[in-house]
Amino acid sequence: MKKFDPSREIQYLKQFGEFGGVNPAITDSSTFTFLGAKTMVDTFEGEAEGCFLYSRHWNPMNKYLADALAAMEGTEAGWVTGSGMAAITCTILEICNSGDHIISSITTYGGTYAFLMNYLPKFNIDVTLVDITDLEAVKAAIRPNTKIIYTETLTNPLLQVSDIPALAKISNANNIKLVVDNTFSPMMVAPYSLGAHVVVYSMTKFINGKNDCVAGAICADADFINSIIDVNTGTAMLLGPVIDPLRSSSILKNLHTLHIRMKQHSFNAAFLAKKFNEVGMKTSYPGLPAHPGHDILTKMMNPKFGYGGIIAIDVGTAEIAANFMEAMQSKGVGYLAVSLGYFKTLFSNSGSSTSSEVPIETQKEMGLTPGLVRYSVGLDNDIEDTWTRIEESLRETGIIK
Repeated sequence: MKKFDPSREIQYLKQFGEFGGVNPAITDSSTFTFLGAKTMVDTFEGEAEGCFLYSRHWNPMNKYLADALAAMEGTEAGWVTGSGMAAITCTILEICNSGDHIISSITTYGGTYAFLMNYLPKFNIDVTLVDITDLEAVKAAIRPNTKIIYTETLTNPLLQVSDIPALAKISNANNIKLVVDNTFSPMMVAPYSLGAHVVVYSMTKFINGKNDCVAGAICADADFINSIIDVNTGTAMLLGPVIDPLRSSSILKNLHTLHIRMKQHSFNAAFLAKKFNEVGMKTSYPGLPAHPGHDILTKMMNPKFGYGGIIAIDVGTAEIAANFMEAMQSKGVGYLAVSLGYFKTLFSNSGSSTSSEVPIETQKEMGLTPGLVRYSVGLDNDIEDTWTRIEESLRETGIIK
């Protein structure tokens, strides 16, 4: 039996336009015609197959993209949203009710942290933060009302590796849903095949790869996807985080090059991580054998796509980080900008940007230092030249001699 290969699953999709176009046709209608009144009634009641009702529920182009993502993840179904946060929040609110409890990795995207800790309390949903790599701490945090264990495959920005099979075993033993954000590691890791129940994405990042849109995705079994888009009770249907079909079309085209891009992102990041190590920088990259999660990720991953395009280094202080990043930008290394997965290298000081929603004391608790610089390494063809410019910036700002 062949190992699950997300790129192969996408390659063999048969999706084409109604008039034979090699790209699926974009349907930009908000509402759809029914040829009979009974069919409309049946559709509202969820008893009609293959009918489109209203684009907040389903749009043909959005379904093409959702089906492709489900193929990539190995899930029965998928649904696409207007942002990654929409995918995360709809998933959590679909599973949890007032009085429920969530266990989450303490190290997580700042927007997710803010939703968990600042927004959910208004619904009387409690959250316990744990070191997700400490499986005994995860077990100890379980309560009778725990409904979700939430984590990221590679945590943002510290790049801890979540042991998805082990977390799935804990979840299944306690009737808890394991929700995994796989934004940093599409194709590299297939969380659903490893036991996760729901996989969420910010497609803004690697999946789209152009930083020209904001979008998200939810991949799960058909029952869960049907539940979130139920016209009467579905969280995604009723909160309405719909994505525009024109944008879905462009993301679907970009999805077909994701396997090529992930290989180059990973190749370049591995090269830079090795160079940072050689000049004595404190470097976090799961492709380095010394990384605490290296062996776990190696067991979980699809090796042909490498260890990912994200690196974190520590330069000491936020002031040094600012000077260093400005020097890199002036030398053409890339851009001082948030987000990731772009074809150019992006870098930011996480504590003061993408993790700024996390209180300073919590940043210290999770090990996020003031001088941490996160790189999203681009698709540079001459990564050796890129390193030369980075090394010049390190020396110019006095980080290395």
